[in-house]
Amino acid sequence: MSTLRDRPTAFLFDLDGTLVDSVYQHVLAWHEALDQEQLPLSVWKIHRRIGMSGGLFANALLRELGREITPELTDRLRRRHAEAFLRRVGEVRPLPGAPALLKALTDLGAPWAIATSGRFETAAPLIASLGVDPERSTVITRDQVRHAKPDPDLFITAAERLGVDILDSVVVGDSVWDLLAARRARALGVGLLSGGYGQDELERAGAYRVYEDPAHLLRHLDEVGVRQAELA
Repeated sequence: MSTLRDRPTAFLFDLDGTLVDSVYQHVLAWHEALDQEQLPLSVWKIHRRIGMSGGLFANALLRELGREITPELTDRLRRRHAEAFLRRVGEVRPLPGAPALLKALTDLGAPWAIATSGRFETAAPLIASLGVDPERSTVITRDQVRHAKPDPDLFITAAERLGVDILDSVVVGDSVWDLLAARRARALGVGLLSGGYGQDELERAGAYRVYEDPAHLLRHLDEVGVRQAELA
């Protein structure tokens, strides 16, 4: 049995708002989808739900509007959102330091995975923008798990695919839904401000540390258990 000293820290990353600057494109895509169904809702209320799975997100918004939740309407909203988001995907860029952070972890021998509530349809171009090949790196999308965030399935599955214990993992996310899922998985949570949530919100949801963006986290990896001397 390996000792604690032998087990490197694994990093499980959310995607939207954590590695790529895509939160507001998702907000506008959901706003368009709702408008097409004559369901008016302010964009700030939509933003507060970003990070959930599409189906759960749609159900939450329909409850907010006092509308009946039917599988047909939920599926239609999800499809409209995907179409609207993919029209905007060319606007999305990696967040500062994201590719460099993934490369640094790889070079240091620290396992990492991407675990997103998005389906592969919408996540694929974002993952490609990071220079990540899903055939060679561990990427878990909504299509591969029974429940998405705030359930812990995505992160637990990512840890299993990496062959690491979830208790040896750090979940990095930008929303309270990421951090709630991390707590339920019993992983350490680290928050990023790059998705629009405030530091106090992320800390209340369970973030051990909060950084501005991936570049800021990269400069402080020693604070979350990564030491070059130990892993090189």
